[in-house]
Amino acid sequence: MKELLSGNEAIARGAWEAGVTVACGYPGTPSTEILENVAEHYKDDMYCEWSPNEKVAFEVGVGASLAGARVMVTMKHVGLNVAADPLMTFACMGAVGGFVVVVADDPGMHSSQNEQDTRNFAKFAKIPLLEPSSSAEAKEFVARALEISETFSTPVILRTCTRVSHSRSLVELGERSAPPEVGFKRESSKFVAIPLWARKMRLRVEERSGKLDELVETSDLNRIEWRDRNLGIITSGVCYEYVREVFPNKSVLKLGLGWPLPVEKIEEFSHGVDDLLVVEELDPLIEEHTRALGIPCEGRNCVPGIGELSPGRLMPIRAAMMGREANLPSPVPEAADLPGRPPVLCPGCPHRGTYAALKKFDVAVMGDIGCYSLGTLPPLDKMESLLCMGAAVGMAHGMQKAGEPRKTVGILGDSTFFHSGITGLLDVGYNKGNSTIIVADNRITAMTGHQEHPGSGKTLMGQDTYQANVEDFGRACGIKRTRTVNPYNMSEMVAALKEELEADEPSLIVAKAPCPLHARKLVGPKHTIDASACVGCGACLKIGCPAIEGGGGKPMINQNLCWGCGLCASVCPKNAISESEKAEGAQ
Repeated sequence: MKELLSGNEAIARGAWEAGVTVACGYPGTPSTEILENVAEHYKDDMYCEWSPNEKVAFEVGVGASLAGARVMVTMKHVGLNVAADPLMTFACMGAVGGFVVVVADDPGMHSSQNEQDTRNFAKFAKIPLLEPSSSAEAKEFVARALEISETFSTPVILRTCTRVSHSRSLVELGERSAPPEVGFKRESSKFVAIPLWARKMRLRVEERSGKLDELVETSDLNRIEWRDRNLGIITSGVCYEYVREVFPNKSVLKLGLGWPLPVEKIEEFSHGVDDLLVVEELDPLIEEHTRALGIPCEGRNCVPGIGELSPGRLMPIRAAMMGREANLPSPVPEAADLPGRPPVLCPGCPHRGTYAALKKFDVAVMGDIGCYSLGTLPPLDKMESLLCMGAAVGMAHGMQKAGEPRKTVGILGDSTFFHSGITGLLDVGYNKGNSTIIVADNRITAMTGHQEHPGSGKTLMGQDTYQANVEDFGRACGIKRTRTVNPYNMSEMVAALKEELEADEPSLIVAKAPCPLHARKLVGPKHTIDASACVGCGACLKIGCPAIEGGGGKPMINQNLCWGCGLCASVCPKNAISESEKAEGAQ
């Protein structure tokens, strides 16, 4: 039976069919839906969890693999940075049960702070990497990765990308394989990476690399498709689909097993064509390897290395190689009067109150990854940096210790705090910092689609569990001044900020209110503006609520968008905004 599946759905299905019994990860677009699908469809056969961060998820997977289970760990590309420490040593230690780490790259940065090419990690760690080009391959490659993992006692990376993760194609469904028997067998010299034994592990990595070099030459995951031989194209992953569309009659070397690269196959292919072109997304890994073999080829000199590739970006390359004009369809012209639509916090979002209060103080605000990242844009315009998960705390501390004359503030969400903010807060407490840290606590991982975390009280599998408390962690980190405030209450929020910013010691403010989209109910009664009392000062427009519509005249509140948070009423200097109806839940 065939079914239309996204790449992420296909990977979840592939893990189930391959007998995976442990699946863990941390949500991050474009990888999030993999574990969500596992939890929705396969949790009777597979244990799955949202771990606090990617490093923990990887380590949970390592423990399960050493016990003999087949394991899948999922994350986005920047998540592998967090998991790099256990990755590098586990690559030497070696897997027992099949271990595949699915890493979703995001070329073009649709929802990420940088572009990274995960193939570099495979080269760095000296482990195999598979790269599917479609949903069908995404499902199949999970099983193939696990087989390679068990055969060569190695973790294997399955590199996907935004286009594969979220595109749909037909997938042939199969039955579930019997999971392997679980039972840890002690072997200290193999599993304890002290220098004495780690040196021998390092030698085994080189032995394994030689065997993998033989595998890539014979594996059907790497195949030559002979067609017109005046041009040959080496490609991998989703770029194969683009190449087949734009160069349908040209010979192709498709690399499904993207690392290590098949030297003999590349040489065979290059000798069989007149000219050679390498099409790969982001870094020129294949091109550099090909040139190092002494094989001339075209690559970065004509194929862009920044952003996501597409048929549209390859068509001008084909036209140039043929000496023709590209003749691409003309883009749809933009309407001259079309208003700009920058991304904004949702109506009723509690983070809006936090930023509106922060705007009343001259402070340096270090931000973080989450919905509250939108606090950097007008009209809120208060977040001044964004680096990586949890960095807001350490950056605020570092800026304060460097002598920044203004008080420094770090703002991050509750999921981000549990991910990697706690250690930064421990640093502030231990090294006698004087920053104010705000945890925008809406009790869910909102940005990636409302996934559970240690503070939500629910596991990925829907079980009730311990609900971690941010204030408890703050006090445990040595922050004596900790308090929880309601970000919808502007006077309370401003008073709390004023008191903590004036204190001569570090402080933690937990701005706690649920995400209304997740709670699916109005925050309070909807509001309306009394046009006769409104003077058109624009104070309500400065909080950036999409429900408040302004233009040439006085603003008004769109009742279909209002969630009743009341923030607009708290900032109106003329008391022209009042309740219009009782809250009865979201429509």
